[in-house]
Amino acid sequence: MAARTFEEIEADLLAADGDEEDGERDEMKVKDEDDAAPIYNPKNLPLGWDGKPIPYWLYKLHGLNLEYKCEICGGLSYWGPREFERHFQEPRHAHSMRCLGIPNSKGFHGITMIDDAYALHKALQTETRKQKFVAEIDEEYEDSMGNVMPKKTYDDLGGRACSSQPAAGTACGPPGARANM
Repeated sequence: MAARTFEEIEADLLAADGDEEDGERDEMKVKDEDDAAPIYNPKNLPLGWDGKPIPYWLYKLHGLNLEYKCEICGGLSYWGPREFERHFQEPRHAHSMRCLGIPNSKGFHGITMIDDAYALHKALQTETRKQKFVAEIDEEYEDSMGNVMPKKTYDDLGGRACSSQPAAGTACGPPGARANM
């Protein structure tokens, strides 16, 4: 066995490295060919984290077979209750509600038809109008005895406060005050 030179050893090592790289390249080509093959998905199920369709039972469990349409969003379809509920906070739905002149509040979640949204908005507006403060009805006065009464009753009594001995025929004072007369 003759002694080899440094160049001969280096050439053998480079050739060995080249063979290993060729083997790795061949494996990569095989993997790429496997990935390029179309995945069998006849029911058009959504893909999982691994790029393969999720099991059908899981698809049904999460309700992904249920389609929800939102007329407010321009007739978009949402698959599954989770995505449908989430879309009410999304900018698209909020913008569409603003364009209709309706606030995008929690009370409107679940409303997908434009006519229903307008009807609910009108009903909420009339309800809030009823709850507004009206001075003649809601304003209360207190007399010197501590009796609280609406403004109208106070004005009917002539604006005078009830004393400890009310005048005959008035309804002022505590119930026991008349019995002492």
